[in-house]
Amino acid sequence: MRLWTLIKLVAGAVVLAVTVFTGLLVWHVQNEPLDGIFSELVPVQFDPKPVVALPEANADLPEIDPGAKVFEKAAELIAIGKLEEARERLRNVVSIYPRSKAAPEARRIVGEMNLDDLLSAVHMDGKAIHIVRPGESFLGIAAKHNTSLDCIMHLNGLMDLKGLQPSEELIVMPLELRVIVEPGRKALSLWKGGQFIKEYPLLSADVGSLKDGLTTKISSKSGLDGDRRVTPGMKDYRESEKVFSLEKTSLQIRSFRPAAKREDGDNPTTAPGFILSEEDAEELALLFRPGNEVEIRTTGP
Repeated sequence: MRLWTLIKLVAGAVVLAVTVFTGLLVWHVQNEPLDGIFSELVPVQFDPKPVVALPEANADLPEIDPGAKVFEKAAELIAIGKLEEARERLRNVVSIYPRSKAAPEARRIVGEMNLDDLLSAVHMDGKAIHIVRPGESFLGIAAKHNTSLDCIMHLNGLMDLKGLQPSEELIVMPLELRVIVEPGRKALSLWKGGQFIKEYPLLSADVGSLKDGLTTKISSKSGLDGDRRVTPGMKDYRESEKVFSLEKTSLQIRSFRPAAKREDGDNPTTAPGFILSEEDAEELALLFRPGNEVEIRTTGP
């Protein structure tokens, strides 16, 4: 090996060593002290870095309520007439954010919108036209379509069940609804599958000796005209106090009539059961039929 090449190699090694040493010395001074020769050449002492504490939660700050934001958007859509889009957002509040402060009002608004469609003869979604055949009766038609006499009379504007003629067309709506009773909230709600329909407040909710939840069905519906029991289609049924009996239990869903409007001046509302206003019970009489599932929840949601 030539002498000149050896000199260049030695010089390169020296330059590399100086560069590394210089780098370590800079690190020693600016970032973190190093032991050994570095601490002897340049004594350095750093103060410990302060620990940054996260601020404590401020109880005065408003809670984030995503349901309220969805409700506000629904209100905007209602204001400009986009009712279907608004209804979908209100349903989201009810189903996804049931604990939102906006949920009660969302349930009320979407319930009114749903009932307007359900009980309208113009809105035919979920309804059908039945053409009367010779020999058919209103009871037979109601049973065939899983509906009720009350619903048939309402949708077709009938005051009584007389004069059924062959080839006559009747609007019918299957009543495939589910009922959830929540005594703790004093609320009764209607559902179609997993879709919320409407919620009704209970004037009183007494489960009696029922301790656990119960899933049952409506066994019958009738009315009380004084001490006389009347059934759908009878003369005095429309003005009667509505009573919905349940299977597996003596509990009933029924209407409340102020004593001043009762002929006997008495109100038999002390028995265990679920009491609704007259107006709400009348509305539910159009939508309830024997066989509808009823779930009684004795614990919170």
